[in-house]
Amino acid sequence: MNHASPHHTAAQADVLDLDAEVLAEHIASITAWLPVGTAPRHAVDLGCGTGTGTFALLARFPGVEVTAVDASPDHLRRLREKAEAAGVADRVRTAAADLDAEWPDLGTPDLVWASASLHHLADPRRALRRVRDLLAPGGLLAVVELAGFPRFLPADAPEDRPGLEERCHASLAHHHAEHVPHRGADWGALLTAAGFTVEGERTIAVDLVAADLGAARAEAVGRYALTSLTRLRDAAARALSPDDLAALDRLLDTDGPGSVLRRADLGVRTERAVWAARR
Repeated sequence: MNHASPHHTAAQADVLDLDAEVLAEHIASITAWLPVGTAPRHAVDLGCGTGTGTFALLARFPGVEVTAVDASPDHLRRLREKAEAAGVADRVRTAAADLDAEWPDLGTPDLVWASASLHHLADPRRALRRVRDLLAPGGLLAVVELAGFPRFLPADAPEDRPGLEERCHASLAHHHAEHVPHRGADWGALLTAAGFTVEGERTIAVDLVAADLGAARAEAVGRYALTSLTRLRDAAARALSPDDLAALDRLLDTDGPGSVLRRADLGVRTERAVWAARR
């Protein structure tokens, strides 16, 4: 896995936290759907980020203890701080590890959760085999993958450059194909090849309108859009036309009249695909 700069890591952490806040109900619906049978006692969150999956599992299974694994010490520090604040630090252990290299001792978990992490690995097939060997007999692996990055603006926005957001995402398609080749992989087939039995598969569609969410969550959607579009600008700037780049900068200017934070038409649209696979 790539090691990002501190600035990139902090921005990524902000996006992860906002994603967890805005999409909490959708994430809870995934953990509620999992065909676990007996409630797990030990779970592992692979590529945990700042703990979205960790805290969802802690909420879903009151008796579970979670080992949260990530390559970023900063993400793990933020996760531990949140666990302390929530009063669940005694149920969380963190482990810093590059999942493309040596894995730490993760025990024999009943449940492994891997959300938006496997596609970043150089060899996800190898990782799936390691998870199979790691799991307790009959243990469950939950794989959650993003169908794409969230969209926040209507298709006809902004008024001076309609379709800007889609053009930004399209400009990154070649980059992602080259640098993240496992995004969009057939995870069902990969799970079967690794020795799992896929027991369930579903797609969670997200289509939120910020104005319908109440003031606090609507404000969080604004921050989520601002942070995400800022990261998108950093990645797509060289591929955008000057007019598109100028329009995007107007959206990101928090002091300007065209700021994304001042728009009343924001939403969150995305999809998440989920596989539940038994060892």
